[in-house]
Amino acid sequence: MKFTINRQVFLQELATTQRAISSKTTIQILTGIKLTLMNEGILLSGSNGDISIETFIPSDDARAQMVIEETGSIVLPARFFNEIIRKLPDNTFTLAQDGPWRVEITSGSATFNLNGFDPNEYPQLPIVEQNDLVRLPVRMLNKIISETIFAASNQESRPILTGVHFTLEDGNFKAVATDSHRLSQRVLSLEETGMSNFDMVIPAKSLLELSRSFKDEEEFVEISSMENQVLFKTNRLSFYSRLLEGIYPDTNRLIPTSFETALMFDTHELIAAIERASLMAHEGSNTSNIVQLTISDSDVLLRSNSPEVGNVEEHLPYKDLQGAALTISFNPDYMKDALKAIGSGNVMVKFIGQVRPFTLEPANDDVHFVQLITPVRTN
Repeated sequence: MKFTINRQVFLQELATTQRAISSKTTIQILTGIKLTLMNEGILLSGSNGDISIETFIPSDDARAQMVIEETGSIVLPARFFNEIIRKLPDNTFTLAQDGPWRVEITSGSATFNLNGFDPNEYPQLPIVEQNDLVRLPVRMLNKIISETIFAASNQESRPILTGVHFTLEDGNFKAVATDSHRLSQRVLSLEETGMSNFDMVIPAKSLLELSRSFKDEEEFVEISSMENQVLFKTNRLSFYSRLLEGIYPDTNRLIPTSFETALMFDTHELIAAIERASLMAHEGSNTSNIVQLTISDSDVLLRSNSPEVGNVEEHLPYKDLQGAALTISFNPDYMKDALKAIGSGNVMVKFIGQVRPFTLEPANDDVHFVQLITPVRTN
């Protein structure tokens, strides 16, 4: 194995692949990154057992300045290898195998010799048939991930809730996450999917690493699944994740269809007010972390109190108010997460009662995105 390549281009793909490599694994070869050099280019592979990432640098990529002299394969210790490449003096480097599982890395006046592992001992990556595919714009999938993963649970007592529930049924692509205190659901209508209906729960941690792995220039991603694995594939990236086992709760029945009170706010103005109120909610020995919203016929009041520090009250500007008077308490952090996921524009906040979950939705009817927050009982 011997090749020369642009150091920065290689480092970008190396950093992506290294997201799948854990330093805490007890399986030594999984601390390494597998390099497979072919005439078509170089393939980098990493895995921690839960996720696996492959990135490919084609030999005809002008930016890579790749020169291939001899094909081959080796596994190198990921952490040392990354540090070496990062600190090389020149814009290019040459990697050549100079022993059974040993390489020489040269760049400018620097030369490193690094011991590796037998690539034949590296675990085979999952085989996922790519017959039935869902094809989405990368930006859309990234947006769906950011709109849902924050609502997934981080408690391993209910492992199924640590994932995001993806379903495809009758052309409706739906993503749902809940930790039993809040819920976020995004639905996207697909005209042609080319794929049978599916139902799978993907770990939120995997989706976070996936969203970080996409490059700006990538336009589309293909999603395919088989048994306990899902594959996200672009031109240069293959991202594998295990699926969570079990049956996800039926969240459809949790989302109310009728309301007693509805308010429309400017999203940015409401976020700013919640952040000001949460200053008191988080202070002192006030561990309850509660903000109270009071709705009257002509006014909306937000308040929070910390016995040791003080209190805050703010009259909120709103765009529209319909329905009955109401006082409700909630966790401001849940509210901020929900509003940040909605982003800009106006938001509709709808209430059923003082102790019933309330919803937040973009005022734009074209976006099928709803979030649910369970209020806090204060008496």
